[in-house]
Amino acid sequence: MYENLTLRTADYDYDLPEELIAQEPAPIRDRCRMLVMERESGALEDRIFADIVDYLRPGDLLVANETRVRPARLLGNKRGTGGAAEVFLLRERIQPVRKNDEALWEALVRPGKRLKPGAVVDFVGTDGSVALSAEVVDWVDQTGEGKGERLVRLTTTLPSLDEALHEVGNTPLPPYIKDYAGDKEMYQTVYSRNESSAAAPTAGLHFTPELIADLQERGISWETVELEVGLDTFRLIDEDDPTEHKIHTELFSVPQRTVDAIERTKAAGGRVFAVGTTSVRSLESAWDPELGRLRARDREATSLYILPTFQFHVIDGMITNFHVPKSTLMMLVSAFSSHANLMNAYQHAIDERYRFFSFGDAMLIH
Repeated sequence: MYENLTLRTADYDYDLPEELIAQEPAPIRDRCRMLVMERESGALEDRIFADIVDYLRPGDLLVANETRVRPARLLGNKRGTGGAAEVFLLRERIQPVRKNDEALWEALVRPGKRLKPGAVVDFVGTDGSVALSAEVVDWVDQTGEGKGERLVRLTTTLPSLDEALHEVGNTPLPPYIKDYAGDKEMYQTVYSRNESSAAAPTAGLHFTPELIADLQERGISWETVELEVGLDTFRLIDEDDPTEHKIHTELFSVPQRTVDAIERTKAAGGRVFAVGTTSVRSLESAWDPELGRLRARDREATSLYILPTFQFHVIDGMITNFHVPKSTLMMLVSAFSSHANLMNAYQHAIDERYRFFSFGDAMLIH
């Protein structure tokens, strides 16, 4: 698909002053700043997020990822030594028979060299007793070098694993956010539902219930998809050639009602705006090239990697945040507009002191 791509990973690097990495959310979600970019020309406007009503028209459709961040960060102690240990849950291995008090998960662990197969980490509940345990079963990547992901078996003495995770687990924040002690609900979208992600679909953090209602009153429709966001969203591309990068597989769902809403919108001349890169990937993954149209999906796997020259079939506009240098997310946004437009917009945002990354300001491309 990308044989003729001439851009290199280094072309998506930029110098960001550390003080522009947002360490906390805007006090009022929709009062953050919003950089508006015209997709073709690259023309820029400085606004606030609530002004999005000025750029959407009656008959347009917003599609957002309604997944919720699970309490995936578990801090405990290694059984036998008492040493501090961390287990970060990534994705559950679905078993033929699901148990209420036991499950297999792929996870990141620390310290990696000390948590080999057979090691057990215990997590203490509110009553001071062990509420949850994680036994390291195997290396996921089979290197056996103490690196990478582990397969862990979770067990609990509480009525369910869900209850145990909510008692001992913590909402994970990106590594570039240091010591945030505010309301962790600010790292969830106001419309989030199923807890199935290791990271938030952050472009949606700027919406409030009042803003969504205002948009709907203006004739702008709202529908949802789900994509179970993994930690690949924070990974930098290490390869010089971005086409050599391997993106992790994630599960996504596009319900029939969303497919129907998109088809109605397109037929009536409206535009489809994806709220965030995860919504983009969900919608474009649901496109069936053989049928030449969207098809409903239910927890199907996608490893769609969007680079420049990608042919978009579904979206007409995008709401996003400002992303980490040399990331797959920057390349996706570049593919929707152009490399030159993207890098010019990022430099403008730096010059104008926008706030970057997950808790940062927004960008609308139309």
